[in-house]
Amino acid sequence: MSKIIEGLKYSESHEWVKVEGGIAVIGVTDYAQAEMGDITYVDAPEVDDEVEAGEEFGALESVKASSDLISPVSGKVVEVNEELEDAPEKVNEDAFENWIIKVEMSDPSELDALMDAAGYKNHIGE
Repeated sequence: MSKIIEGLKYSESHEWVKVEGGIAVIGVTDYAQAEMGDITYVDAPEVDDEVEAGEEFGALESVKASSDLISPVSGKVVEVNEELEDAPEKVNEDAFENWIIKVEMSDPSELDALMDAAGYKNHIGE
């Protein structure tokens, strides 16, 4: 069983969003990191880059696959988790603790298109 946290929003492409005011904290789900195996590299955008909901903003690479990261919301990147540059395996250790980017949302109503914990659990068939 994958760890799924109540109160977060989830995308079909296995990103999670924690909303802190107008900021969306974005990472990948426990399910996603388990499917990928040992993560060896996190490709993330730069601060001040613009991301678009439904568009690729980076990638995760593991020993067995590379997977695009798809932004659940649109806006401007205000922070990038620099720790993951040197220690990408932190995503495997705790996918919910180790966020990837923080985005200042340009359209918070985009959150309405995302799933809640129960919807995501259903989506991954658990």
